[in-house]
Amino acid sequence: MIIKSNLNKKRKIFLIIITIFIIFSLITLNTYANETDEVYLVSIKGTIDLGLSSYVQRALEEAVLNKAKMVILEIDTFGGRVDAATQIRDKIMSLNIPSVAYVKNRAWSAGALIALSAEYILIDKSASIGAAEPKPADEKNISALRAEFTSTALSRGRSEDIAAAMVDKDVEIKGIIEKDKILTLNAEQAIKLNFVDGNASSIEEVLNFLNLKDAKIVYIYPNWAENISRFVTNPVVSPLLLSIGFLGLIIEFWTLGWGIAGSIGIISLSLFFGGHIIVGLAGFETIILFVIGLLLLLVEIFLPTSTSAISIDNISKAVPASKPFFNTVLEILSGFSKTFLCASDEPMVVTIPSPTLAIIVSSPAPPTKRSMLALTVTLAVAIT
Repeated sequence: MIIKSNLNKKRKIFLIIITIFIIFSLITLNTYANETDEVYLVSIKGTIDLGLSSYVQRALEEAVLNKAKMVILEIDTFGGRVDAATQIRDKIMSLNIPSVAYVKNRAWSAGALIALSAEYILIDKSASIGAAEPKPADEKNISALRAEFTSTALSRGRSEDIAAAMVDKDVEIKGIIEKDKILTLNAEQAIKLNFVDGNASSIEEVLNFLNLKDAKIVYIYPNWAENISRFVTNPVVSPLLLSIGFLGLIIEFWTLGWGIAGSIGIISLSLFFGGHIIVGLAGFETIILFVIGLLLLLVEIFLPTSTSAISIDNISKAVPASKPFFNTVLEILSGFSKTFLCASDEPMVVTIPSPTLAIIVSSPAPPTKRSMLALTVTLAVAIT
């Protein structure tokens, strides 16, 4: 009886051990199932603007926070703003997880810089990369962007000369590109020159190339605020909004009451400033300065011209050489490739070929004066 009792105890202990083993095995299997490698996919399509930069930076931060195995940047762009591209480039370069640029159709201009910043570059057979000459193509812009391209290529082990030839037409590479031409590589050329790591026709092929065919793809999409900011900070839309806003307010200043023009002006300016605030390019102090400028303009309109204490002529009389000074300031500001009004009573508009932030026209008819402070504040806001 004692022997039988001991056998029963041993049997119970054995069953308990087996049960515990099975439970822990199931828990372990479930844990491994939940630890499937995650690859984050970030889409860089359309014009590269500051709204896109905001979205990409958020997506990359989310990938790092969630310990993604890798980040894939799917690129299809003709280019866009250099400042937005450099922001994205800096964020990619600072990642502590691997990154791969997948050029779906084209990575031109600013898009080429983003592609170069990734650890790996894969290119579709029908895609191309390059064509990164800045606009305007003056010595300063070319020098700066060329250095950006070459330093990025060097840090990723790619040809500096090829990267430079995409920006500067003075670069000549025997058998690749002649002088006075900008380099753009198709897929076959890029692979032959070892400028990219391979080709792929789909995200699945990208994963296969990276030995991550079983990885889970996590898609990161822009949120509503980023979509709005992308629209209003677009290099074409942004200056139009500001110009329409100013035009609407100017029309309202010259007419009685409040009408459609003023409403359109307010809406346009709200979209302009709101979009820039969302992407972090401006704060509420910018709006405060802008409102102060508008109030000073109203003061100039409703005060008699002869008694205006803050008009251009009166400031010129009080402060010698103020007109030449402000004309010099405006000439310097025109280097920002914007449109500005010279400090003069004569009708004059100085237009620099480029997207125009604001068009302000002076008129000899009353009110002929505009607050210099308002003009200065307006210019300061426009530059932001």
